[in-house]
Amino acid sequence: MSGGSKVTTQTTAPWKEQQDYLTAGFKQAADIYGKGPADYYSGKSLAGFTPAQEAAQKGVAGYVTGPRAAGQQSYAEGALTRGLSGEIDLSKFNPMMSALSNQMKSQLTGSVLPGIRQSMVEYQPGGSSRGDLVQSQAIAAANQQMLNKAAEMYGGAYQGAQDRATQWGSMYPSIMGAPLSMYGALGDVGAEQRGMQQEAIDRDMAKYQYEATAPQQQLANYMSMISGDYGGTTTQVAPGPSGLQQMASVVGMLGSLGRISDIRLKENIKPLGMNNGFGVYEFNYLWSPDKHVGYMAQDVEKTRPDAVFTVRGYKAINYGAL
Repeated sequence: MSGGSKVTTQTTAPWKEQQDYLTAGFKQAADIYGKGPADYYSGKSLAGFTPAQEAAQKGVAGYVTGPRAAGQQSYAEGALTRGLSGEIDLSKFNPMMSALSNQMKSQLTGSVLPGIRQSMVEYQPGGSSRGDLVQSQAIAAANQQMLNKAAEMYGGAYQGAQDRATQWGSMYPSIMGAPLSMYGALGDVGAEQRGMQQEAIDRDMAKYQYEATAPQQQLANYMSMISGDYGGTTTQVAPGPSGLQQMASVVGMLGSLGRISDIRLKENIKPLGMNNGFGVYEFNYLWSPDKHVGYMAQDVEKTRPDAVFTVRGYKAINYGAL
């Protein structure tokens, strides 16, 4: 049996003057969607290295891996090692010592020793006179002066080597890095040029993106301007009596005219016996637990169809006709 709920449907439509614009907007949306996504930007999206950057990269690689840097490094490290170890270039030092020695010998034999001889009246060659003693002292003094001068020159040369090594050590990084600094400056210029090229590419991409999405944006603006209450459908369900409740009401209204006795509306059916040739049963209706005693319309209809009638599709018995 169908339920007895009452359904009320209220439908509203968009404003009449608005409908054509909405229809046009929805059609345009369908057309844009049907075209599929926009093509990917086919232009260049990344600026390449500029000639200045490529030259800087090539210069750095050539310098670092080439013979120039290797030669400078080898010379610098050798000079630093020699200076710190006290090594002196004797090829330059020995000629100076030889010249100094010859000068002192010439002075000693040319003026010092002859002067000693002339001043010594008792001079006897090869003897142990005072003249030999003075001469020996003069030669010893000259040798000592020579040694002192050599020590002074060697010490100065050693200290000079130390100072130059220290100076070279402090200059070494800047000397080795000077070419790299120049290449770095060249690379910076190239980076600025590349940045300008990338900005131009970005502008082209932004322009493409704007043009590719312009129809969608234009439609969105259009729909926003005409948007409003488009109407809709509101469904309200008002509870009403159920089918069983309706049947119970019908049973009450029949009164003496008859009684709904359709077996389909009864449950807990128990046979009690026979009366007038009909089976008597105890039962309750589906909508109530109250117990009743009576006939089944289907049994009565078999022999007395005149005493059975139909109410809303269910069988009832006219007990007054039996």
